[in-house]
Amino acid sequence: MKQLHFSRTATRAAMAGVVALGLAVSAGAAVRPHEEIRNDMSLCRADKGPALLVTVDGIKASSGSIRVQSYRATADDWLQSGRWISRMEVPAKAGTMTFCVPLPASGTYGIAVRHDVNGNGKTDISSDGGAMSNNPPISIFNLGKPSYTKVGVPVGNEVKSIRVQMRYM
Repeated sequence: MKQLHFSRTATRAAMAGVVALGLAVSAGAAVRPHEEIRNDMSLCRADKGPALLVTVDGIKASSGSIRVQSYRATADDWLQSGRWISRMEVPAKAGTMTFCVPLPASGTYGIAVRHDVNGNGKTDISSDGGAMSNNPPISIFNLGKPSYTKVGVPVGNEVKSIRVQMRYM
């Protein structure tokens, strides 16, 4: 009888560990809802949505890469590490490029664009460029991170077109 009690206790402890591990994994997945995607323009046809069709103007060079990330336009999510929804990275082409950014549901979203001119994967203030939805002013006072209220773009179930202007130092 004592051995049966030990077996039940061991089983309960093992089950509790499995449940705790499952909760930890689930909680971690909920914190990082991001996905790397490709620039699939077919997802921005008129019958698709919700999505943002993002035109990026003023790309200064055909070197390095352009990264486009979408965020929910909330204080908890906008530009917070690991809180982006989707990200795509493509080789840069000087001038204008267009990206299709599918969204999970209707809501208010922000877009952040970065041109890593030398392709080193790091932000080089003196050479790299950036842009954000609604083209908010960026100054030393907001350290390049305008409020989510300035970048938020309301999107219903449609494909909404926006234009952003790259800025370089």
